[in-house]
Amino acid sequence: QLQLVESGGGLVQPGGSLTLSCAVSGVTWDYYAIGWFRQAPGKEREGVSAIAARAGNTWYADSVKGRFTISRNTAENTVHLQMNSLKPEDTGVYYCAAEKIYSGTYYWEDYLIDFWGKGTLVTVSA
Repeated sequence: QLQLVESGGGLVQPGGSLTLSCAVSGVTWDYYAIGWFRQAPGKEREGVSAIAARAGNTWYADSVKGRFTISRNTAENTVHLQMNSLKPEDTGVYYCAAEKIYSGTYYWEDYLIDFWGKGTLVTVSA
């Protein structure tokens, strides 16, 4: 069982930056990919970014490539999402999530997620 706790959400102006953090606890997370989904009002939840805890390989949604950077700190058991050049369409509840990795591959689809955090709200507005 993994516990995931998000922090760092808030209100930011368009073009601004924000860093989300996910604190990971429970069983070892070496065999998981940890990352983020988001859900905007009235829209379906979508994958944003993920990182494999052991190998460090990353994935980004096309909509955030070049603007968001995911990283992990295995000593502190945290995963961070640095979000730059934020746009109003980045607004939503951001959920930390964990997908167990099999054969070195993860897919970052919500129906494959094993554990979820409760979410943190990010609002990009002037």
